[in-house]
Amino acid sequence: MADTALVIGGTRFIGRHVVDDLLDHGYEVTIFNRGNHENPFDGHDTVQHVEGDRREELDLKTAKLSVEPDVVIDCVAYYPEDVRVATDVFADVDGYVYISSGSAYGVEEIPKREGETELCECTDEQATDDSHDSYGPRKAEGDREIAAAAEEGVNAMSVRPCIVYGPHDYTERLDYWIDRVLDHDRVVVPGDGQNLWHRAYVEDVASALRIVAEAGEPGEAYNVGDRRLVTMEEMINLIADAADTDCAVVHAGERELAAADLAPEDFVLYRDYPHVLDTDKLAGLGWESTPLSEAMEATVAEHRDSDRDGSEHDPGRDAEERVLGVLDTL
Repeated sequence: MADTALVIGGTRFIGRHVVDDLLDHGYEVTIFNRGNHENPFDGHDTVQHVEGDRREELDLKTAKLSVEPDVVIDCVAYYPEDVRVATDVFADVDGYVYISSGSAYGVEEIPKREGETELCECTDEQATDDSHDSYGPRKAEGDREIAAAAEEGVNAMSVRPCIVYGPHDYTERLDYWIDRVLDHDRVVVPGDGQNLWHRAYVEDVASALRIVAEAGEPGEAYNVGDRRLVTMEEMINLIADAADTDCAVVHAGERELAAADLAPEDFVLYRDYPHVLDTDKLAGLGWESTPLSEAMEATVAEHRDSDRDGSEHDPGRDAEERVLGVLDTL
């Protein structure tokens, strides 16, 4: 008899890849959510759906009784209370895995290591706040709830991804850069192009969640990210190679950007101080990451078939053209 898995979430970005990965490894899968988003598995014979609100304890208990899962992957625990309640409801499963974040780390150091790098503190106010500024503290407090549950005998673990990219990414962060490469032969990149923000291919995050559920140590957290990091300039080149096109990277410093009222931070996925996660602990469980060229080819191919263009992150092509004009005169 196949193992059963309950995916809390499961229809949007990371969740849908988690479902695919579990199916590929022989699990019977049920997704649990409110049904507010289109279900890509609607009509799929091997994926069941239980409707409910993950913030309602009774709904979680109903899902547990309905599915009797061996493992639970929690894709949408955004508040510490979500984790506390879920680890209580699913206290007897073989593995409960919470998706935390690299944002849970509270200090800047290279690399950030599980159990060594300090986590964010979380005030009572931050624990219930839904703002961007409280995201890291909330995720860190969720990790503490995982550790506390493990102390009580729950097989609970957490996985900390860095910036996640890949097919069906509704954040459209990488879509902005793909769109630029596909539509223009020159792309403005802030600084010298060497800034480093660790990224994780979504299928690798999905496999990490399954592997940690199967082989992780209760109470532990596991970083996940590409095993080979690339700079922003290398990322643009990877996109161009995957799209089989030519695109010149044009570096622009703060002075040149200011000529068009832009700053480096106006460009999505730019980060001044490097954000790098140590992934050795996860690799020790047998996890491997997808080769970057393969990951980018799949990402670009799905982008072409989508209607996403990353326009919400666009600093304005007219402004970029002014920056290019300034640089052309130097």
